[in-house]
Amino acid sequence: MAKYMLIMRATDETFAAMTTTPFEEMLETIGRYNEELIKAGVLLAAEGLDPAVSVVVDYSSEPPLVTDGPYGETRELFGGFYLIDVPTIEEAVEWARRMPAFPGAKTEIRRVSQIEEFPQDNEWIAKERAWREQNGQL
Repeated sequence: MAKYMLIMRATDETFAAMTTTPFEEMLETIGRYNEELIKAGVLLAAEGLDPAVSVVVDYSSEPPLVTDGPYGETRELFGGFYLIDVPTIEEAVEWARRMPAFPGAKTEIRRVSQIEEFPQDNEWIAKERAWREQNGQL
C-alpha cells in the first residue's frame, strides 16, 4: 500500500457556491464520503484548514519573515486534505473523483514518501524510525 494526500483547492467560484449551501447539507455530504473511505479501510486522516488562523514563514531572508496568512490568491489556497492508504495512484484518483466538491474546486493528489524509501543506514533515518516505532506509527 502507499499513502496519497488528496489536497483540496478552492476558487472564488467554490467559495460563492459554499455560501449558498446550508452547512448541515455540506456536513451530511462530506460525512457520507468519509464513511465510504472508512468502510473501505483506506482513510488515515482528513482535516479542513482554517483560513482565519494562518501565518506564512518566508525563508527568502535571514531571519525568515513571518506574515499573516493564508498566502496567495484564493485560487491558490488549500482548504483541507485527506490522507489515504491505497495501492496505486489510479485508486487515489478514483477516490478523488468521488469526493463531493463545489464548482471550481480542484484536488491535487500527491504520493507521500515512506521512511523505507530513504537510506536505512543513515543516523537521522534510524532516529526517526525509532521515534515512529515508539509512537505506533510503524
